[in-house]
Amino acid sequence: MSPAPQPESGPSAAGVFGLPDPAHRLRRLRRTETLRAFVRETRIHPRQLVAPLFVYPGTGGRQPVGSMPGVERVTPDEALKDARRLADLGVGGLILFGLPAEKDATGTGGWIEDGIVQQTLRLLRDADLDTVLIADTCLCEYTDHGHCGPLLADGRVDNDATIALLGRTAVSQAEAGADIVAPSAMMDGQVAAIREALDDAGHHDTAILAYAAKTASAFYGPFRDAAGSAPSFGDRRGYQMDPANARESMREMDHDLIEGADMLLVKPAMPSLDILAAARARYDVPIGAYQVSGEYAAIEAAARNGWLDRRRALTEATTSILRAGAGFVITYAAADLAAWAREAI
Repeated sequence: MSPAPQPESGPSAAGVFGLPDPAHRLRRLRRTETLRAFVRETRIHPRQLVAPLFVYPGTGGRQPVGSMPGVERVTPDEALKDARRLADLGVGGLILFGLPAEKDATGTGGWIEDGIVQQTLRLLRDADLDTVLIADTCLCEYTDHGHCGPLLADGRVDNDATIALLGRTAVSQAEAGADIVAPSAMMDGQVAAIREALDDAGHHDTAILAYAAKTASAFYGPFRDAAGSAPSFGDRRGYQMDPANARESMREMDHDLIEGADMLLVKPAMPSLDILAAARARYDVPIGAYQVSGEYAAIEAAARNGWLDRRRALTEATTSILRAGAGFVITYAAADLAAWAREAI
């Protein structure tokens, strides 16, 4: 018996379609930076970037955050300077986190009229910046125990009491000038409670960005350093999501949209790219992702040790988030990314 005919080595479209070898055809468009830029599928635009600001009381103050090189806590007047610079770069949005002078068991500083975020929002709103103003709507930065709401006797967060206070916080932020409130406490029913509170107060046009898929991630450590929001006992795994559960993320997003969310946020970004891509395929609302403190700090640390090219690493990481489906990215590298994107135009 004669041996079976063997296929020719390597695939070739030429024998089937009369076309050149596809490997050679693809490589032609990678030959120079000009060609690569010409066919690039995903691009970073400054309007897709949101910069976090950590604000504390006082004037003329800046405090470097040791675990996040290049990031500072700032007083409201300094926040305005940073906001002007970011707006000039074309950065699309700012998200504010507050560091109050005093904390208590219920997080009163989150909703009082002269709270630190409310003061800063009014200052930024009066400046009429061409930038969307977002307020993080949570109580962990304002409670003396570091959890996201008042506690029950057994140490668990009181879900129903918390969502009522989150509604109150959202209203105070809207009245101070927030375009968008962003509930991040991961309490059941928080979006519905906030939507009802906003509507009852006449803030029908204030949008809600729901931290819908927010896991109890190991990548949040530097943020808690910056915001002074580490829990004084236990952790947040009882209300933030298990990082292993992608299908549960979809259920969370379903619930938040039913309750009235206008936009969805996936956090952290790079460890959740599969969830982000699934959400983009499933929902037709704006979806963002948060490149969290640990993601940023890891790149910065590696770059400072000479292990990574900082610009290339930050650009690649952010591009991967956009490629997976994010319409916008919250990132501590917003200023640099925006400047680099403008250079490329």
